[in-house]
Amino acid sequence: MESRSTAEAMSVRECPECRASVPVDDRYVEWCAACDWNVDPGAPEPEPGRIAAARRRLAHAHGEQLAAEMEQGGGQSGLVGRDAATVSAFALSLVVHGVTVVLAVTGILLVVLGWDTGVQPLLGALLLGLAAVLRPRPARLPKDAPVLYRADAPRLFELIDEVGTAVGTAGVHAVVVEPGANASVTTYGLGARRMMTLGLGLWEVLPPQERVALLGHELGHFAHGDTRRGIVTGGALDALATWFYMLAPTPPRGLLDRFVNAVTFLPRWTAYGLLVLLDHLTLRASQRAEYLADVSAARAGSTEAAVGLMDRLLASQAVGPELRRESVAAQVRGGPAGREACERAEQGLWERLAARMGAVPEREYERLRRVAARRGHSVDSTHPPTHLRRRCAAAGGPYTAQVTYDEDRGAAVAHELAPARAALARRVIRDYAG
Repeated sequence: MESRSTAEAMSVRECPECRASVPVDDRYVEWCAACDWNVDPGAPEPEPGRIAAARRRLAHAHGEQLAAEMEQGGGQSGLVGRDAATVSAFALSLVVHGVTVVLAVTGILLVVLGWDTGVQPLLGALLLGLAAVLRPRPARLPKDAPVLYRADAPRLFELIDEVGTAVGTAGVHAVVVEPGANASVTTYGLGARRMMTLGLGLWEVLPPQERVALLGHELGHFAHGDTRRGIVTGGALDALATWFYMLAPTPPRGLLDRFVNAVTFLPRWTAYGLLVLLDHLTLRASQRAEYLADVSAARAGSTEAAVGLMDRLLASQAVGPELRRESVAAQVRGGPAGREACERAEQGLWERLAARMGAVPEREYERLRRVAARRGHSVDSTHPPTHLRRRCAAAGGPYTAQVTYDEDRGAAVAHELAPARAALARRVIRDYAG
């Protein structure tokens, strides 16, 4: 991993708890490395919703055990196993989709056979609408983000193909470029073609080999499998969550509201119970797939790059505020002057972001690692805690890079991304403040 900024702090103060020396840098939080004074001064994270909270508890419960298994060398390669839990999850998912099919068939029968009454066709149309909402749907290519195909960016796709070979899978058919600090893979369309999403807010701040590690991690999800990403199990999870929210109680303003809440009480909590059960059956395998994807990141880009990537993920929470700050600063003036300021801000936006994130000192990364361990930080409610992923990535291997990202390749890929970078810089400056 490339060395980070080592700029000296402007002054030193005494820790009020243990009297150790504390470097002071106005850009970052003051904290004591000796006793952890003020290491996490931020407000507590907002309470997640009921479903997210249940998933986070499961994620933390499985995280430590799976991390220990990975550190001991368990499950370093191969597909996520088809164990009893996975088979049970698939069967439960089919039952959930079976309910949707029953709703659709019943709706059709009511519409076709119930024309003698005025009520049955209306009820049938309602059931058909409900089935349409609950049906499993393949992802689609977005219409509001740049989409690159092989002909648009041959060197980028060549890099992705090479990383895919290193981790034991094929490349992708399309790359969606977005402004945020994110990356993901999924399939789209009825043909289940592969799509990768690259967030420039993450891609642009990563050193070269960490970009390779990022691609290795995302393609590792294809290499190792993840039942929660499939249309059957993933669709069932979405359907159950939809049931739960559709059946949510309304504030009781009258007798009718209380009656409806009472009628929907049992179906609502049945849906919630099935959702928790399906989460329980799939989350361990999904987290194992995440750890294996981290192994793929290390194999493709090196262990050092995979560990560095975890640190960048911890710091990436600052990317959104940085982009909003750029947008607000450019829009404070109205009229022609404001338009000119926006145009100037669009130029070099991603370079400025990379420079700011590249200047984060090692001391701040250490603070973020300690905060992550305290809070059990994870990318979302289904990922293993990031500090455990980092620990496992550091313990594995060590792997040397199978794919290198040299200057020539970097320049070629940057040239292919230039139109998307310009379009998204314009969107960030003009829209992010809102």
